[in-house]
Order: sequence, then C-alpha cells, then structure tokens
Amino acid sequence: MNRRKSLKILGGAAVGITGLVLADWKWQLIDQATHEGFFSLRQEQMLTALADTIIPEGLPPKLPSPDAKPIGAISTGTDKFLMRLFEHCYETEDQELIKTQLDKLKSDGFLSADRPKREEMLMALSESENEEDSEFFETIKSETIRGFSTVKEVMVDYRKYQLAPGMYNGCVNVNSQT
Repeated sequence: MNRRKSLKILGGAAVGITGLVLADWKWQLIDQATHEGFFSLRQEQMLTALADTIIPEGLPPKLPSPDAKPIGAISTGTDKFLMRLFEHCYETEDQELIKTQLDKLKSDGFLSADRPKREEMLMALSESENEEDSEFFETIKSETIRGFSTVKEVMVDYRKYQLAPGMYNGCVNVNSQT
C-alpha cells in the first residue's frame, strides 16, 4: 500500500470522527434547548447527581464473573426511578418542594462540586433548621435507598432473592404401602 493512500484513509477517519463528535455536541445542545418533561434538564441532572452522591458506584456484585462491575445508583437506574416516582406518585405540593430544592441546590453549585463537598451540602440539608430542607433530604434519601435496594441487580445478583424459594417436584412417586 502506498503512503498517499494511507494518509488519505487516516485523514478521512480523523475527519469522520471529528464530525461525529461535533454532531453529538450539536444534539446535546438541541436536547437542552428543546427538553420537554416534568423536570427540566438541569433538575434531572441534579437528581442524577443526588442519587450518585447518596449511593455511589462501588457495591461489588457477589456473583463472580469476569465482566462484573461495581454497581451504584446510576448503573441500576435509580435516578430514572426517582424522576418517574416524583412525577407520577407525589402530590403537587411535594413536587413543587422537590423542584424548588433541586433549583436551590443547583444555584449553590452542587453539580460542579466534588463528592466530599456534595456530601457536606447534603448533611447540611439534613441538619437544617428549615423544615423544607430536612424534609427534602429525607425524601430523596429514603426514595433513593428504596429504589436502589429493589432493583434486580441488588435483589437477585447481590442478595440472592428467589421468587419461589425451595424446590418444586411435581411428579413424585408416593409409596402407598402403610
């Protein structure tokens, strides 16, 4: 193979990869501008960050497999559970409290903070004299734990939950001699 042909192929590949990166960046901007849903895009990012702060990646699965990765709230979809739970199962005044507190945390710089700072901010909410702050923290914490502890990855793979424990033998010979 000659050198010119190789350089053309490498150049085309570089341009193609750059184009894909720019296209992805463009779609992210479009998604931010046209995001429709119960929560705004920033509020959804806040719920994801809160879930990751409360239950970070790191719980090792008990099943030994070569591709087993540590699990946490994000990898199990707990953040998506929280979004749907708050949208469909909570009263309007509770939804407004959650949205208000998410916006307040965002303005305090929660998304840009590192993990220890996020934990510190959450502990400040839990110890706050303001009833709304402590109620918000307790709601987020309890629902995140509930969402995480009831997913398949935790129940089946980690806790070895079985829907019908024990064995069922349907056709067993019975000795009728008494």
